[in-house]
Amino acid sequence: MRWVTFITSKDAGERIGMLVDGRIHASTPGTTLLGLLGDDGTRLAAEGDVVGRDPRDVFELDAVQVLAPIPRPPTVRDFYAFEQHVRTARQRRGLEMDPDWYELPVFYFSNPYAVCGTEVDVAIPSGSAEMDYELEVAAVVGRSGADLDPDAAERSIAGYCVMNDWSARDIQRREMKLSMGPVKGKDFATSLGPVFVTPDELDDTRRDKSFNLEMTASVNGVEYSRASLADIYWSFGEMIAYASRGTRVETGDVVGSGTCGTGCILELSLVHGVERYPWLQPGDVVELSVERLGTLRNRVSAGSAVRPLR
Repeated sequence: MRWVTFITSKDAGERIGMLVDGRIHASTPGTTLLGLLGDDGTRLAAEGDVVGRDPRDVFELDAVQVLAPIPRPPTVRDFYAFEQHVRTARQRRGLEMDPDWYELPVFYFSNPYAVCGTEVDVAIPSGSAEMDYELEVAAVVGRSGADLDPDAAERSIAGYCVMNDWSARDIQRREMKLSMGPVKGKDFATSLGPVFVTPDELDDTRRDKSFNLEMTASVNGVEYSRASLADIYWSFGEMIAYASRGTRVETGDVVGSGTCGTGCILELSLVHGVERYPWLQPGDVVELSVERLGTLRNRVSAGSAVRPLR
């Protein structure tokens, strides 16, 4: 199933619906994806059987505003699971791969209050001149649990979507010299969407630890990034299991894959030069596409007055 969370000009609040042939078959007002998760997918499947029976609850996709599938997730964790991205970034800093990277699927917590959807502007954070995108896929936890093994964690996944982990590289660089972070270099925006896709929709593409889904990114219509989700080193099951170690993951938690190889300006500029791959500027349009998951499109804006940090 393919679900979207959206608002219309007539509705007072957000709604959800199943996307079929480019049209949204909506649930009754007040129903949320988060509210339908938490079991083995039975409630979500049952809702899919009844949505859109009233013709007044069928909407053209271009007639609504699509939000993030889970607009207010309990947590957002972002991992570091693509070896090419990690290796390239470290090589350009004169560093070898740390052996622990192959032992620990590390992550950081991002800001669930800064989640946004597609077709909205994302402001450059105050104090930054090095705005970047990051091409990722996110999994959404469907069932809570603690101390999960990777197989159980994989079975807990309710769906997937495209993720843009926006980054202010200059702020991030300063923060991480202090052995903390990323903090303000990351927590100003995370884009998710446009579609929430259940695992059964992807099963025929499964390869090794993930799915053989093409991932691309473009800036102002020019392709910058290309990779496959199948290139990932850590599976989502392994990542979620690690996140649950000694604690809990909860229904609706968002788990990002980390940046795929070539999946950000930082990596591209380190290899090819910042003249060829300059940092994002106000007005730039960033489109992240993942096969079967759709295209996440955002425009960069200047935001509030941008002043340098002391």
